[in-house]
Amino acid sequence: MSELPHLDFIINTGAILKTANGHDIEIWELKEVTDEAILSSWAKHFRQQYCSDSDIDLLISGTPYKTKKDYLNEVIFPDKSRAPGPSIRSGDFTEILLTDFLEFIWEFWVPRGKYEEKWNRNESIKGVDILGLQMKDVNQHNPEDVLITIEAKAQLSSTRYNNTLQNAINDSSKDILRQAQTLNAIKRRLLSSNDIQKVMLVERFQDKADRPFTYKPCAIAVLNDIAFDESLIRLSDSSNHSNLSALKIIIFKGNDLMNFTHQLYERAANEA
Repeated sequence: MSELPHLDFIINTGAILKTANGHDIEIWELKEVTDEAILSSWAKHFRQQYCSDSDIDLLISGTPYKTKKDYLNEVIFPDKSRAPGPSIRSGDFTEILLTDFLEFIWEFWVPRGKYEEKWNRNESIKGVDILGLQMKDVNQHNPEDVLITIEAKAQLSSTRYNNTLQNAINDSSKDILRQAQTLNAIKRRLLSSNDIQKVMLVERFQDKADRPFTYKPCAIAVLNDIAFDESLIRLSDSSNHSNLSALKIIIFKGNDLMNFTHQLYERAANEA
């Protein structure tokens, strides 16, 4: 069992589709999780991406909210029903899941904390969706160090496929321009917590000309099974991507994902 047991339910199916220009699309699957202990563990981990359990009592103090559940549902978590809350939930769930995937399955260091800094619960966060760093040696720069960016697009509702992967590919092409802003935001977050060692790790990726590293872009679509339409997905075209030779394209699919996302938020609030 992995450090985060819900990740044991992410399976590489081994299936490969091709884009219109012949680029590989890996197919991964998120299997249904029914084990109560794993769901509780997942909900706790998910909740703490937004708010540390150790901080909730102090944050509630002075507010009109009497319970942790009410505080989380009304102040912290995106709204379940009022737009754009559901779409923000969909995006946040997808990004947090893929952050876990990148850190614990692909073994990158993925700086966290951006969801704790949300000023508006019903807004998405600007910049690269997910950024990970991998160092050959934490003590010194190496040209084989890797910076990876993931552009994630979600279609979790039970609707017909809506060009989701193409949108991820198109936005991934822009991530090389967003890296500087995202790295600067990460650095400021680490400075505010006085984590100087990790600040220095981030610095190794802020000037590629002076400190070369490998850049790997990734475009990922997370789809409800109903939206998984192979014939339409194959129409995706990556030929205009700014880093085509290094681009990795992946689809994650799963059953009834929007309903599961709402259930995870509900559990995260109820079990706080």
